[in-house]
Amino acid sequence: MNSNLLLVSHALCPYVQRAAIVLAEKGVLFERRDIDLSKKPDWFLKVSPLGKTPVLLVDGAPIFESSVICEYLDDTLAPRLHPQEPLERARHRAWIEFGSALLNAIWAFYTAPGETELAARIEDIRNRFEQLEGTLATGPFFAADHFSIVDAAFGPVFRYFDVFESIDDFDFFTGLPKVTAWRKALADRPSVQSAVHADYPRLLRQFLQGRGSALSRRISSE
Repeated sequence: MNSNLLLVSHALCPYVQRAAIVLAEKGVLFERRDIDLSKKPDWFLKVSPLGKTPVLLVDGAPIFESSVICEYLDDTLAPRLHPQEPLERARHRAWIEFGSALLNAIWAFYTAPGETELAARIEDIRNRFEQLEGTLATGPFFAADHFSIVDAAFGPVFRYFDVFESIDDFDFFTGLPKVTAWRKALADRPSVQSAVHADYPRLLRQFLQGRGSALSRRISSE
């Protein structure tokens, strides 16, 4: 596919990171353009029916929703990241949705208004990682030695915890060796590293501090 690819993004959006990781794994040249979602430009509203990032413009034609973007890229560009066997491919798609649900749980964690709610959100996330621990193969990636779109979906998930752990010890990963090893393997992957700007940790801390939440207060008390 010889197309002009433009990824419209936001600096902190984990769903943008998924698309950027898949593009990097494909080794394709693309342009990335960040926008301010609080001041959405008119041209963006014309190509994003939901007013959200990411949007991939392929020769000017927009594709929106990260899962659809990743599927399109896998259908049109080598190497294939999804399994060839239909049942295994369906299983991978299900775990990508699990990753999306985990992102929702992370949102509930960093917006929890009080310490009681925060503790409940910590337990919820921990339980989800325990489910993953029982699912993972021998590593280093979700499907053993083959990097897949599941890995692209979870790279942005784990990135949050690098910043969370700089705030406090929430004990998310103790006793979960497979999840811990997977997290490290993804953190070391060049495509995952390049999916955010160098100042991502600072921007995320700044964002979290402004939530008016229990986590925000922990940041302010440092």
